[in-house]
Amino acid sequence: MKRTISFCLFFLAVLTGFARHADNDSLCVGHYYSEEEGREVINSLKSKYTTKKEWIERADMIRDGIMKGAGLDPMPVRAPLNPRYGKERKYKGYSVVNVAFESLPGVFVTGSLYLPGQKRKRMAGILSAHGHWSKPEDYGRYRADAQLRCASLARMGAVVFSYDMVGYGEMKEWGWEHKHPFALKQQLWNSIRALDFLLSLDNIDPRRIAVTGASGGATQTFLLTAVDDRIKVSAPVVQVSAHFFGGCVCESGMPIHKRAEYQTNNVEIAALAAPRPMILVSDGADWTKNTPDVEYPHIRYIYGLMGAERKVKNVHFPDEGHGYELSKRSAVYPFLAKYLKLKMSSILDKNGDISEEGIVIEPYEMMKVFSDDNPRPGHAVLKNDDVKW
Repeated sequence: MKRTISFCLFFLAVLTGFARHADNDSLCVGHYYSEEEGREVINSLKSKYTTKKEWIERADMIRDGIMKGAGLDPMPVRAPLNPRYGKERKYKGYSVVNVAFESLPGVFVTGSLYLPGQKRKRMAGILSAHGHWSKPEDYGRYRADAQLRCASLARMGAVVFSYDMVGYGEMKEWGWEHKHPFALKQQLWNSIRALDFLLSLDNIDPRRIAVTGASGGATQTFLLTAVDDRIKVSAPVVQVSAHFFGGCVCESGMPIHKRAEYQTNNVEIAALAAPRPMILVSDGADWTKNTPDVEYPHIRYIYGLMGAERKVKNVHFPDEGHGYELSKRSAVYPFLAKYLKLKMSSILDKNGDISEEGIVIEPYEMMKVFSDDNPRPGHAVLKNDDVKW
């Protein structure tokens, strides 16, 4: 009961200010449909594509609409990343170094790079996106669950980059806002550039690149996967829904779902990953509670059209709530290990169970990039409205 009440209070704050149907008719926001309406929409979509060719045509239209709706068509110039690194901290089986790069001139995306203890000539790369956890004691990519999954994946042999959403972490301290009208554009661009950064590193295998995140981090996961085919594997956790479109402007505050030519939803957007491997993780206490019966069968249908039905999977936790707990991480680890060729044995105890023992949960201050020893550059952009596209 306490977990359910906490869940409701948390997401009431997230959804404040959003009506069931958005005031702007071009937007699909929050609980845009009832559960039954969402189910009916999904059922009606099958008639729009019954062949691989028909789905590819619709997929191309949706992908193009995302980029246009997000204001990223044409794409901005990919300026030099100019990464700035902090000091490496070594732990049991992995190490961490804080990094910032410029997604646009002066726009510094901050994050932490998790490295395997044993470097190899060719390593998988994983992006880790975080959701709307905003309390100081339970915050963004600094949360224990985010650090645990990044460190575990590094122990398994992947290079993992965990990065801040717009207006979180150091960016928030400088003056950036998360709930900004163009947060979706800025955030999706930052994700594209985070992928550029990851692929720029030495020894990264471009054939083994993945992205994962929960809640709003899952929205970033499926949006990036939808528009960038350099992502080879995706793992959106507790977010893909037929009736819920994301409760923040960074997810649904720009017209990426509804265009003059069509209307789509996050189920179809997630399915743009096909035929690339994808695992959907869902639970019984949020908008993913119907995933095994509504969202997953439709996505699997699309994967079937693409000849890749075996490459999509749903793991459902009917008695759990919204999050990326050990149970959910334990579902994602073997999936990523399978398709990225990672070493599962590196995170198994003597009984063959997944263990995250020995991973150090670092405090916020330790995970900041800029400090007296590594000062923030003078040309850094300090708020959203000063960005020059």
